[in-house]
Amino acid sequence: MGTGVTTTAGVRSLFGVRDYRHLFGAQVIALLGTGLATVALALLAYRLAGSRAGAVLGTALVIKMVVYVTIAPIAGAYADRLPRRWLLVGLDMVRALVVLALPFVTSVWQVYVLIGVLQAASAAFTPTFQAVLPDILPDQRDYTRALSASQLAASMETLLSPALAAAVLTVASFHWLFAGTTVGFVASAMLVATSTIPSARPSDRTGPVDRIAAGMRIFAATPRLRGVLGLNLAIAGAGAIVMVNTVNIVRDVLGGDDNDVALLLAANGVGTIVVAACLPRLLDRVPERPVMLSGGIVLSAGAAGAVALSTVTLGEVRSVAAAVVWAVLGVGAGLVLTPVGRVLRRSAREADRPAVFAAQFSLSHACWLLSYPIAGYLVTSAGFTIGWLALAALTVTGTVIAVAVWPRRDPVRLTHTHPAPPTGEGHLADAIPAGAYTHTHEFIIDADHPRWPTPHG
Repeated sequence: MGTGVTTTAGVRSLFGVRDYRHLFGAQVIALLGTGLATVALALLAYRLAGSRAGAVLGTALVIKMVVYVTIAPIAGAYADRLPRRWLLVGLDMVRALVVLALPFVTSVWQVYVLIGVLQAASAAFTPTFQAVLPDILPDQRDYTRALSASQLAASMETLLSPALAAAVLTVASFHWLFAGTTVGFVASAMLVATSTIPSARPSDRTGPVDRIAAGMRIFAATPRLRGVLGLNLAIAGAGAIVMVNTVNIVRDVLGGDDNDVALLLAANGVGTIVVAACLPRLLDRVPERPVMLSGGIVLSAGAAGAVALSTVTLGEVRSVAAAVVWAVLGVGAGLVLTPVGRVLRRSAREADRPAVFAAQFSLSHACWLLSYPIAGYLVTSAGFTIGWLALAALTVTGTVIAVAVWPRRDPVRLTHTHPAPPTGEGHLADAIPAGAYTHTHEFIIDADHPRWPTPHG
């Protein structure tokens, strides 16, 4: 298992790590296929339900979120007990088979069933995949660049897959987009199968409830992770505007066609791409907190821009204004999502990383479970302005929560006191005993440190 390659300048080449290169390739190919399916699903919903496509998409996405919220913590709890490489390969193949069936559906309920199966596989795949990266790239700078590359890949997918979809739609039915997704998942499985993925470090948690709840407990006890949870709400509020309502705003308000749907989604991707490309060097000098909180503010501004867009008539200029708003929402998403893996990594022991990544996956999608019905049902019944006002309120609320609960001063090392010797052998070797035991070290919530300490001095 290689962990890095040193260049003549002494700087390790991220893509010189064979296993990372294979996993990154798998991510890119699967993302491209998923992007094609996103466009195809929106068009399929419009074909089956017409003007109620937003409601159909909203229901499908609610099913997705319910599955994500429930399955991810269970998958994270037991990821250390399964061979991760073959688990990922099997889940990719399940996703390929489900997507292959989607072009043949004739009723909305069939879409819902297949989406449930597809997302159950994704709910187990994604946090397992995310937890593998810190094990393959133990160096902080390498991992930061990997996070940026992953976000850049996701953003490029947002840009390129709609463009590719638009090209396909000029010569073929949107059903062929599902075939592209199937090919993507199969290729992803092949790349994962040819990589070396280390076994997860076994967790010392034994009870099923303790294992499943471990990540949630770490989130609840860590102030910076509570800030991440607030930003998850901001992402969900603003992101639902893009994910659910793009097809209807283009088709029913702007008078555009399927290609215009793809192009507006691409504008969102451009905003995120710019951020993902610039952040690695910035994060070498600036902590994650100001970057991510800035993202929440930009998301709030973008959501407010969407509300304003829904209240005015600007003719052809309106389409340009929509592209600008969608791009701003992409910038905000990139500022929040690119650094989040760094925050998770430094907030958990290695053995708890799968549980923490799974908790982030579950909690972030719980926020989407709140925003998707608003985007799907409230917008359908009350109009864009009312629905987007509610989503903008969620975005602002999440940002305010993050600012309030994520301390401005957030050092890695904390002085704290143990009232009694903890279970960790040798843990108090440097402690000052004076009725209790006080010492300073990198502080992470675990069995020896179940609560965040109050500031000393």
